[in-house]
Amino acid sequence: MKNLEFILFLLVLIGGINLGLIGAFNYNLVTTMLGDGTATRVVYGLVGLGAVYETYKMMKRRSAA
Repeated sequence: MKNLEFILFLLVLIGGINLGLIGAFNYNLVTTMLGDGTATRVVYGLVGLGAVYETYKMMKRRSAA
């Protein structure tokens, strides 16, 4: 489970960096690396799932405190 959490954290981090690059420089790193196809959509989907999971963990910790 720790490995899964680490992978999801990395995906959320990559998504955040990518959004920062898009906002600051109009440069989409994911599309540049993977092209404009299915692989890019999969990465964006995984980033979204990672964000949902990280939010769930945060809410779970908050309610336990």
